[in-house]
Amino acid sequence: MKTLLKIILSTHLVLMSTLSLAQIPETQYSQGISYITGGVGEDETVAILAEAKQWPLLLEMSQIENGRGVWIFGATIKIMSAAKKQIVFDAQADGPYMLVNLTPGDYVIEATYEGVMQKRVLSIKADSSQKISLFWK
Repeated sequence: MKTLLKIILSTHLVLMSTLSLAQIPETQYSQGISYITGGVGEDETVAILAEAKQWPLLLEMSQIENGRGVWIFGATIKIMSAAKKQIVFDAQADGPYMLVNLTPGDYVIEATYEGVMQKRVLSIKADSSQKISLFWK
């Protein structure tokens, strides 16, 4: 029985140490708003998606390439308050995912990739998270 308990405990410790290897990228700031961007590689993607439930906004960015959807990086993301029409966030995505810690309110997202801009309107609610998929053709 003690041997079985040791095996279970050892297995648990190995699994937990493996999970901790999935590093989430460093938190950055744009105009006082915290964000995380990345998702290059499976471990980083898993870490960001696991963290996404704790953030008000998850942006997911992709494009069609040779007839297939592929993840992109390098999109410029600007977010404006809908009420004041002023930019409250401006950053470049370092991968296909971006978590943004917006306060509740109404916003307009302007996302630009390879010279093509698209706009989205969104409303952030308290204690809620949402995902917006940005897709370029």
